[in-house]
Amino acid sequence: MDYYNLMAICACIHLLFFIPHVYSNHVETKAGQFFSSGHTNNWAVLVCTSRFWFNYRHVANTLSVYRSVKRLGIPDSHIVLMLADDMACNYRNPKPATVFSHKNMELNVYGDDVEVDYRGYEVTVENFLRVLTGRLPTSTPRSKRLLSDDRSNILIYLTGHGGNGFLKFQDSEEISNMELADAFEQMWQKRRYNELLFIIDTCQGASMYERFYSPNLMALASSQVGEDSLSHQPDLAIGVHLMDKYTFYLLEFLEEVHPASQANMNDLFKVCPQSQCVSTPGHRTDLFQRDPGSVLITDFFGSVRKVEITKETIDLTSPLETPMQRSESGDLQIESLTYVDQLPVAEIIHQKPKQKDWHPPDGFILGLWTLILLVFFQTYGIKHLKHIF
Repeated sequence: MDYYNLMAICACIHLLFFIPHVYSNHVETKAGQFFSSGHTNNWAVLVCTSRFWFNYRHVANTLSVYRSVKRLGIPDSHIVLMLADDMACNYRNPKPATVFSHKNMELNVYGDDVEVDYRGYEVTVENFLRVLTGRLPTSTPRSKRLLSDDRSNILIYLTGHGGNGFLKFQDSEEISNMELADAFEQMWQKRRYNELLFIIDTCQGASMYERFYSPNLMALASSQVGEDSLSHQPDLAIGVHLMDKYTFYLLEFLEEVHPASQANMNDLFKVCPQSQCVSTPGHRTDLFQRDPGSVLITDFFGSVRKVEITKETIDLTSPLETPMQRSESGDLQIESLTYVDQLPVAEIIHQKPKQKDWHPPDGFILGLWTLILLVFFQTYGIKHLKHIF
């Protein structure tokens, strides 16, 4: 019996030393994985290049990715959103201020707080390249700038109509794969990114990353050269498709990702296989320095915050300093702060518009005189017209 007790005691002692060692190794592994990418901030440039109602799905594609990156922590201040058309306010939209990505109307990707930085005819090849390279006029506001640096991980997502080596903008101009490759090289030379993830959902999308030659760049496409990228989720009520297949399954994948998720790029490469997409998704990793299996999804779709470690004690329960002002007699007076009375939201929503002064519509007076003359002619004839004038 003493032998078994001794063995049990030895086992307990072993566990006491082994468990902290395993835990410390686990923590060190996670910390090493966290710092291995070398980035301190995240940015996203999301572009829909298509206009017109029948391209509803391209706007929904972009807003789906926009919703996902915001949910995973990238703020609007670090997102440049470019939409070539406003489907939410289109007169054909049966539900204004909404853009749905599912035919059952389950997910409104437009949301309540969408901040569009470039809209309509602002979405051009020139503006897109200027955003990437930072060659913008000095009057351009911060919200329309990509203020990245050499510690930034950037996600660039494009969707629209394309072909072998080009992507159309507004159905009036196009960007070639060589122009895009040169723009990324300028970004690298100007130290505007640490790592860059490029995703494109368009026909023959793989042709857009064939010419890339800049380091630390990873690319994904919804289709190979010679293949079409197909639409998905037709909606008979509005007469258009709601999304493209590749982005639909990409959104489905991202919905399962959370800020602490350990999903990596190899998992992303498996999104929408040919059995689902019909087209063949492709990816390119030869320019990327790290192993895609060690690159977390949140390295590009999430957000990193700088943390300062301090040994000083900070009292968070102390009240804030109250503003004071000095009176004419020299005594200090405490200025009381109050909230401004606001109208309740329910009252704002149901508030009726003010009645305006009535004015006759255009052409009303002229029409009235015409009616009087017609009645007069029919009653008295033209011979009595001299009695009027």
